Amino acid sequence: MSAQAAAAEAAPAENLKERMERRIARYETRTYDWDALKFQADFDPKYRRAQMRYMGTGGTGIDSDNNTVPSEHFTFSTMVLPPGCEGPLHVHHDVEEVFFMLRGKIRLFFEEDGETWETVLTERDLVSVPAGLYRGLVNDWDEEALMCVMIGTPKPQIPTYPPDHPLAKIKRK
Repeated sequence: MSAQAAAAEAAPAENLKERMERRIARYETRTYDWDALKFQADFDPKYRRAQMRYMGTGGTGIDSDNNTVPSEHFTFSTMVLPPGCEGPLHVHHDVEEVFFMLRGKIRLFFEEDGETWETVLTERDLVSVPAGLYRGLVNDWDEEALMCVMIGTPKPQIPTYPPDHPLAKIKRK
């Protein structure tokens, strides 16, 4: 029996209303977490961006938010990208990551086996990035961008950086 099934069996019976209310994340109960990627921003302020988690732990794999909807298969959050911010080149070896632009635009760049490619996502564009592919982003414009981020597991492994990237040498707590 899986741990999830065992927990469900051991938990007191809930009615439909109670079960479903735990699975709703209302905007008014969310807050932006400017510390989710603080280790990057501490290294260089250009990496400062905020995450608002709705489901699961988010891309860092760090479970610092107990106000999220329980997740069985993926995470879901929104991310604020101030003008000039960057998301450093990184890879999730364990999962696919999806970006959906709600507002503004970002420049995305990808790298695999020495080959690079970049594109711009604008409002309502989506990209699905396979596991094992390096990705990064920059907001090159004067307006804040807002995007949804979905990762294909409820608690992803912490991403890694190219060996020659300065962030690869930082020890995270």
